[in-house]
Amino acid sequence: MRERFKPRRRLATGAMLALVLGIGASDVEAAVAAEQYSVESAKAAQSLLIGATHAGKRLVVVGDRGHILFSDDQGKTWTQARVPTRQLLTAVFFLDDKRGWAVGHDAQILASSDGGATWSKQFEDLEREAPLLDVRMLDAQRGFAVGAYGALLETSDGGQHWLDVAERLDNPDQLHLNAITQVKDAGLFIVGEQGGMFRSSDDGQTWSKVQGPYEGSLFGVIGTAQPRTLLAYGLRGNLLRSTDFGDTWQTIALKAERGPLEFGLASATLLEDGSLVLVGNGGSVLRSTDDGQSFSVHNRSDRIALAGVSGLAGGGLLLVGQGGVHLATANGAEEARP
Repeated sequence: MRERFKPRRRLATGAMLALVLGIGASDVEAAVAAEQYSVESAKAAQSLLIGATHAGKRLVVVGDRGHILFSDDQGKTWTQARVPTRQLLTAVFFLDDKRGWAVGHDAQILASSDGGATWSKQFEDLEREAPLLDVRMLDAQRGFAVGAYGALLETSDGGQHWLDVAERLDNPDQLHLNAITQVKDAGLFIVGEQGGMFRSSDDGQTWSKVQGPYEGSLFGVIGTAQPRTLLAYGLRGNLLRSTDFGDTWQTIALKAERGPLEFGLASATLLEDGSLVLVGNGGSVLRSTDDGQSFSVHNRSDRIALAGVSGLAGGGLLLVGQGGVHLATANGAEEARP
């Protein structure tokens, strides 16, 4: 029978510390609990940030040292949320303007019910010694998180419990699973290490392995606005497109100013108008207005590594990565910092 996982708590050592320090055990327990929250910093918006998304009209970003920030003015100013971890957070997903989830190191899963202003810890597994790398909820109750060493967790009750269901995948070598997405009118799709691909047509209850044309690591996957169509992307500018839910693939050529793009691609977003934007190393910002058949390529002059992207009102972009938050024009060129 499969084991149902519940959130772990760090083991308390208050009594022992109290004897050594000569203070009350309750004081120590309070101090240990306080240390688990992310450190408040006036420069959090300039720290390393990994993921970005929308919670309704609000922008939410996550990153190093448990930092989660939100903005209600299109990124001009940011408020740091109270977050019960100091671990690196790797991805964030919102189902609507209130309900969101974030994942990160120590196999942690955090949840918010107020648009990202406050967060609670739903799950962690210190014994895994590995991060979760992406999270996707199908509705308020059902969702999945994926991560290093083949981690695949499922919830059917909004995150009150997370179940390890990695055995559903044909992944005997426990290759890293880097990203999960929903594909319109098709199902769920996972990509990972060594070109690994898996798909499900029944909301993740069963999975089949997909043979793709690329054997290098794939860092991300995104469904487009068209049915059964998706993009998978990864090392050295490799970008693949499928219009039949992974049965066949087309390699999309990416040309920068000085030749083929060879920077790794890290993240993507689907904008409200159906445009697709991908970002990656070397300040790479790619944009497609034809459902991913072709892309314009812009490399920012600062060449910073970009790890996340989301859209802004008026057609601009929110970019995150090295140096934190960057507000940019539609092609990725820098505008004023918040």
